[in-house]
Amino acid sequence: MNTYKKAKVSEGVDWLSAWIYLLLVAIGILCIFMVEYKPQTDLLQSFIGGKTNYSKQLLFALFSLVIALFILLSDSKLFTAFANLSYAFGVVLMLSTFVIGKVVNGSKSWIPMGGGFNLQPVELCKIFTALALAKYLSRQETSFDKLKSQAIAIALVLFPFLISTLQHELGLGLVYFSFFIVMYREGLPPTLMIIGAAIGVLLVASIIVEPDTLAIALTTLAVLLIYFLRKQMKRNKTLLRWIIGVWIICVGFQKFAVPFVFNNVFECHQSARIYSAFGGDYDCTQNKHQAAEGNKPIRKPDDYNVRQSKIAIGSGGFFGRGFLKGTQTRGRYVPAQNTDFIFTSLGEAFGFIGSVVFLGIYLFFLFRIIRMAERQRSTFSRVYAYCVASILFFHIALNILMTIGLFPSPGITLPLVSYGGSSLVTFTILIFILLRLDADRQMVLR
Repeated sequence: MNTYKKAKVSEGVDWLSAWIYLLLVAIGILCIFMVEYKPQTDLLQSFIGGKTNYSKQLLFALFSLVIALFILLSDSKLFTAFANLSYAFGVVLMLSTFVIGKVVNGSKSWIPMGGGFNLQPVELCKIFTALALAKYLSRQETSFDKLKSQAIAIALVLFPFLISTLQHELGLGLVYFSFFIVMYREGLPPTLMIIGAAIGVLLVASIIVEPDTLAIALTTLAVLLIYFLRKQMKRNKTLLRWIIGVWIICVGFQKFAVPFVFNNVFECHQSARIYSAFGGDYDCTQNKHQAAEGNKPIRKPDDYNVRQSKIAIGSGGFFGRGFLKGTQTRGRYVPAQNTDFIFTSLGEAFGFIGSVVFLGIYLFFLFRIIRMAERQRSTFSRVYAYCVASILFFHIALNILMTIGLFPSPGITLPLVSYGGSSLVTFTILIFILLRLDADRQMVLR
């Protein structure tokens, strides 16, 4: 009986990916250790005492391994059977934060679990959304070349994002846009991706260019298009209507939609960070949330976090300062260096070479997951695998770009490395569900 169970667990599992997972978790504990360890502390006691963040992360890792083993012992059909139910549960869990949630760093997205531990449903809901999207796209009756099917899939993805935005957890909410990569792989028209990119460009332009100047520029562009395409318009009147329609939408977006979102949806510090990242200057007196605080003085957040992060990474040079020799991270000059800015400890200690090797591990892991995705017989397994790859890619890219100052600070963790039980457990479940599905890749799941 024991021999059978052992064979059942190991058979078909991509153990190389499992070892990469363990390596990244170990690197995360090492980075947290480098930041927090004090020379006068007893090393063994500090690890088993459960009072330091690196000892807590070790406990989270052991708990995650138990979950991983449980997943590997489970039946792959369970993930398809409970995909929709788990999505509904995740949404309800996210909505429950508005009633029983705890505010942490200005975000009411945490549920207190007791013993000092908190659960962040927006993290877990990424798993449930990936399963639900895979379930929907694998249905025989789903024809993804039809607008109705595309709209349903997009709604599945955007609903948790909207809840996350209302929780003032915009950073983790942005990760839900990673599912659009998956949908594009499964047949979402490139036109929608182009429109999305155009909206992004217009958003940045709305931040760095004065509104009236940008409106004049858009109007001038529309007039020039009409002039140069006047002959075609004589044969096709629809072209003129399209140009005028797009012009109205663009001007309306930059004059009304963008200011409304920054002044009414985002917090003052969120809007200021985004403006600052693109060289703009946001006026917090226009922000509804700031005005609601009455006479409280306006404190416009600066780029202190990012500046200290860049100093720490830059001080590592080419080869790094060495293990436990970092001055910036060891001196706690970098805020949130256990979580959002964990990459700084690695960059300072091991320099450019260490950072490249570290990112190379991530890159190899992503290619490994994509390879797994392409060898699946089941649409469900393939879609889910691409969901995992896309989520990991978004987290890695946004976090690294944030720490080196190329993207606004959204509060996104580095997968398997940043401190936090919710994050580590979430990525563990994501990855090991994939390993279980891949072990059963000869099955056709729906």
